[in-house]
Amino acid sequence: MSDAKSYVEVSGMVIGSGPIGEYDRRVVLLTRQMGKISAFAKGARRPNSALVAATGLFCYGKFRLFAGKNAYTLVDADISNYFPYFRMHVEDAMYGTYFLEVMEYITRENNDESTLLLLTYASLCALEASKIDRKLIRSIFEIKTVVLEGEFEEPNYESYSQAAGAALRHIAQAKISSLYTFTVDGAAQKELAFLADKYMQRSFGHHFASLDVINTMNL
Repeated sequence: MSDAKSYVEVSGMVIGSGPIGEYDRRVVLLTRQMGKISAFAKGARRPNSALVAATGLFCYGKFRLFAGKNAYTLVDADISNYFPYFRMHVEDAMYGTYFLEVMEYITRENNDESTLLLLTYASLCALEASKIDRKLIRSIFEIKTVVLEGEFEEPNYESYSQAAGAALRHIAQAKISSLYTFTVDGAAQKELAFLADKYMQRSFGHHFASLDVINTMNL
């Protein structure tokens, strides 16, 4: 019988999920305690498996893992939010998938990624609430990600329109809990989108596949 100390419990979100073999699944978790970790969910693709629902993208909750010699195995999960909204709203789901892809790329194992996890959760909730244009949510998410990664260079706010400058300052300084509390007009939103793209390219320089889908669908 395995030593109980070989088991760990983490709180987090499934940010990546894919099939392994005929019945298994590999998941990537963004956790409060251990940063980004990968785990195998044996039998998770079997219809009667208790892990079927718990290994889907966006699932947020507590995950119990067996710490093997070379890998983690997902044993069970207590999911507090499945984000079912995204199963019925494909356009918002694509933006949510993009947010997860960004997190999977920039986060690391055993790093303190708790703030990025909080940002991801808040951003998904903002999409679900549908009170703010999804393109603005994307810009806010991107700029705040750059800020949290320490890549944000304080700009000359006066070089932008008053609305865009004020929004940029708010994004840079606000707590995540009050991040998605404003809207801007179309012109300012385009300014923010341009700035966000510039920051992302300069900070990470990575091509995110989910953006191709967003652009192709003109979302």
